This record gives sequence, structure tokens and C-alpha cells, in this order.
Amino acid sequence: MKKLWLDVGNTRLKYWITENNQIIDHDAELHLQSPAELLLGLIQHFKGLGLHAVGVSSVQDKKNNDRIQKILKFLQIPVVFAKVHAEFAGLRCAYTDTSKFGIDRWLQMLAVVNDPQQKYCVISCGTALTIDLTNGLEHLGGYILPNLYLQRDSLIQNTKGIKIADASFDELSPGKNTIDAVHHGILLSLLSTIEKVLDKYPSKLILTGGDAQLFAKFLTPYQPEIEPDLLLKGLQVYIDSYAKTQEIKID
Repeated sequence: MKKLWLDVGNTRLKYWITENNQIIDHDAELHLQSPAELLLGLIQHFKGLGLHAVGVSSVQDKKNNDRIQKILKFLQIPVVFAKVHAEFAGLRCAYTDTSKFGIDRWLQMLAVVNDPQQKYCVISCGTALTIDLTNGLEHLGGYILPNLYLQRDSLIQNTKGIKIADASFDELSPGKNTIDAVHHGILLSLLSTIEKVLDKYPSKLILTGGDAQLFAKFLTPYQPEIEPDLLLKGLQVYIDSYAKTQEIKID
């Protein structure tokens, strides 16, 4: 059976097509703040694949999600939008108002948090750097920080007289010029935050997102595990569990 898995983020739309749980097609594109328009351009491609169900993770607002749902109706197959629950598949959310907790963070935890005896630290190194902690299946809460590039852009925009060219974030030594001082300082600040959290809450460290490899390079004492595409893996866990609890057929 073929299924479509959609991850509609803040800046891009990513999808998997799976058949019998094997990925047979995938892509990721910037949606330029217009995810519905991008999806509309993809819908004919999806329609010709003989899909049986769609699972969606979206961080968009209600207006955009309504448009996305309307477009997906053209496929004439079951569509399930993942939501944050106070408790789901044994995992308990720390937020009192679950509507304020990001679906991306929720699904990333669902993908890996499965041992009641294990403490977890799940870090997404994406548009924002998010840190979520659990004690077994009990979510303790987390932290959200601007990522490397957002911090650099903010510094450029708010500091008169300083021009900072693009450079790689790969060193922690004191910078001997402004460009290096900025890049090394920003990387050091984020790594220091992560280390502070892990020292206070010793946990199994899971990294995901585009900069996961970079952060793992400097966090080797904490034995990080890199999990690519953690959100889409969590979406699969969510949909499988949802189908069972709601007694619906999506395959």
C-alpha cells in the first residue's frame, strides 16, 4: 500500500512516498511562505501514484492548514493531520495547553522516546534549535533558541558598522578577525547551552536536523545519536497509533 507523508514546515515542504513501509519517492522544496500553492503544483503528481492514505505534520496556521486540507481532498483518500495530545502512545506532554506545543517537537519525540526507564534529550538543529527533555515517557519541557544563522543575521541587522560575510561554523577558538569571532562565538554559545542542559539533565542525546552532524562533532563526550528525518519517522508512529486507537483503516 502506498502512503504520502507530508512535513509542512516554516520554510519548506518535505514529503515521502512509501510502499509497504519502504520509501520509494521523496523530495523537499522551499515553499516561500506559500505551502498551499506549492502543494497544488504537486497534487497531480501525487494523484497519479495510486496512494491510499496521507499523514500530515504542519506548523502552519489554521488558514493555511485549511487550504492544505482542501487541496488534499482532491486525492479522495483518508487524510490525517497529526496533533499534540496531553498523552499519546504513552508519551505525556509537559505543556498544559497542548495547542501551544509545536507538532514538530512532538513528533520528533514520538519517533524515539519509547523506554520508560530512559531519560532522553531530543535536539532539532533546524530553523530554530529546539531542546526537549523527558524522564522516560514524561516530557519535562524544553528550550527554543535561534539557530546559528538566525543569530548571525540578527547581529548583522542590529549592529551598525559591522559587515559579516558568510563563513562556516566549524571552530571554537577565539576569532582573530570579526568574521571568525562572530561565527565561533555563536557556535560556542549554542554548544554551551546544550552542555549546560545535559550536565543538569544527563540523558540519551538524540540529534536531528540539517546541522546535526556539526553539533555532534563537538558533543562527542555525550555520545550523540544522529537520527535523520526524525519528524517524518515520528509522523509514521503517530499515524500508526492513531489508526489503532481510532479504529480506522488507512492502509
